[in-house]
Amino acid sequence: MDLLSIIWTNDFVRAIVAFIGILGVVVFVHEMGHYLVARYNGVRVVVFSIGFGRELFGWNDRSGTRWKISLLPLGGYVRMFGDADAASTPGGELGVMTPDERRVSFHHKRLGQRTAIMLAGPLANFVFAVVILAGLFATVGQRITPPEISMVTPGSAAEAAGMRAGDVVLRLDGREIDRFETLQQLVGESAGVPLRVVVWRDGVEIELVVTPRHVEVRDTFGKLHRFGQIGVGRTDVVLVRHDPLTAVWAATKETAWLTTETLRRLGQMIVGTRSADELGGPIFIAQVAGEVAKNGVVMVFWFMALLSVNLGLINLFPIPMLDGGHLLFYAFEAVRRRPLGQRAQIYGFRIGLTMVLTLMVFVTWQDLVRIRVFDFLFGLLS
Repeated sequence: MDLLSIIWTNDFVRAIVAFIGILGVVVFVHEMGHYLVARYNGVRVVVFSIGFGRELFGWNDRSGTRWKISLLPLGGYVRMFGDADAASTPGGELGVMTPDERRVSFHHKRLGQRTAIMLAGPLANFVFAVVILAGLFATVGQRITPPEISMVTPGSAAEAAGMRAGDVVLRLDGREIDRFETLQQLVGESAGVPLRVVVWRDGVEIELVVTPRHVEVRDTFGKLHRFGQIGVGRTDVVLVRHDPLTAVWAATKETAWLTTETLRRLGQMIVGTRSADELGGPIFIAQVAGEVAKNGVVMVFWFMALLSVNLGLINLFPIPMLDGGHLLFYAFEAVRRRPLGQRAQIYGFRIGLTMVLTLMVFVTWQDLVRIRVFDFLFGLLS
């Protein structure tokens, strides 16, 4: 058995390799966005790193940038001239730079230039997702699932509401339904809540009321999901191959849909209508990466696009240390007509670091609980 076969038949090794590979590509795209726009605006880039911590290997290019791969594959950074660290905290030497140094210093660039450099990373992730999806839609095809009901489970909430096989769902509680997945999602979030559903049957619109029933299911990763279900089946998935222009437009709409859905679910977690247990950390991402790698290259590219959208979106959150935190500081600067003081920025970055580390500990704890690490350890001690 060759090395590649060993990797792909071992679940743990496959998950690690897929995780590092997929996340590495998405992080590279993000940081390359920062790098290209920084260089375009005349900023000297000191370090371009994939990963954090100790350098494993690297090289210097002609412009003096150190390109490197680091030990911890959980992100990356571009450190520009004038930065004190990987989070672009202003360095203490900004006030004593020579004119030549100021010309290539990130923190001495105009507000618009710094804003463009910070926006470039997240935007690169969104563009990358569009490119991947457009490629899939033009070659393999886009998965289209019409909101047509193919079967109704006997004794289900759908049967009690009068729904029939062949009904096409048009609207659910006033929201247009263009795909079966949207119906599933809205129903899943509405257990025990009566919903007005409008279906197309025999050439006319019919309005019904259906109340999803509570269901609990544990997935392949051991995670318990609670959601609403009405008991309907869908039609077969159709793969529609697009021409290049249509593929780009369809990919743009799909990327926008993924973005809005992610924001909507996060909003529900914040207000408490959705469980935060759905959040996953590095371990969960590695598990999913291993599963998609087992299911073929198409699934790998799809997951890469999804991860790219999430990375771009997360980095836009107004948390110091993240790109969105820098943009928040720049908004204050635009209003005040002068930058925030260096001490205020440093304290802001410390708060942001605390928030990011707290979130990382929380999601990693959930990952460990999900894979029953603590049950295993307590079993050894008992």
